[in-house]
Amino acid sequence: MTLIRSIIFTLAQFLYTTAYALLSPFIYPFNQHTRHRLLSGFAVGILWLLKVICGTRMEIRGAENIPAHPCVVLSKHQSAWETISLQTVLPPHVWVAKRELLWIPFFGWLLALSSPIALNRSKGKESMRQVLEQGKQKLDAGFSVVMFPEGTRIPFGQRGKYKIGGAMLAEQSGAMVLPVAHNAGKFWGKNSFIKHPGTIVMVIGKPIVTTGLKADEINRLTEAWIEGEMTKLG
Repeated sequence: MTLIRSIIFTLAQFLYTTAYALLSPFIYPFNQHTRHRLLSGFAVGILWLLKVICGTRMEIRGAENIPAHPCVVLSKHQSAWETISLQTVLPPHVWVAKRELLWIPFFGWLLALSSPIALNRSKGKESMRQVLEQGKQKLDAGFSVVMFPEGTRIPFGQRGKYKIGGAMLAEQSGAMVLPVAHNAGKFWGKNSFIKHPGTIVMVIGKPIVTTGLKADEINRLTEAWIEGEMTKLG
């Protein structure tokens, strides 16, 4: 039954994404804040399909910790689920993403509408400068910046190396860091076709005030909180 439901969800997700992407020329003329609201509606629809078809629900803990002003969001990365769900949870934000994602038909069109910080990861130092420069611009424009410090999807129960880019942006901009942990990989695994029923729990921590802290310390505090929560969720 889980396999059949996963097949139905994949087909529904493809049709829904295609239909939404075909509307992208009509969404593009709006300003970035309006585009964010419209794209959040897309994410709500995907999560509804996931719940109705696969029985996979979402529980948010700590939503009251989300600050009213822009911050640097550093999240655990286990599957595609968090890239969808965070759109429904966070205020206006942009993503730091691989440039190659913009080339994916339909999905890439919608990602491009969100005006992400699109990186060419083969250019290490240049990519870091891009994160710092464009990240500050986005923060100043009223958008939080969402990053996955482990850099790639890590299977549930495993731990990747926390890269320092997000912490450096927080240090240089003075923005607070909002840490996010979740157990999505238990239900929607890395590169997994199967979507298991159950409740994915996302925990949003209290913002980390970065004033007076160096990037290494910000990174250490972020990693300690996220991995501590992962132990509880496990």
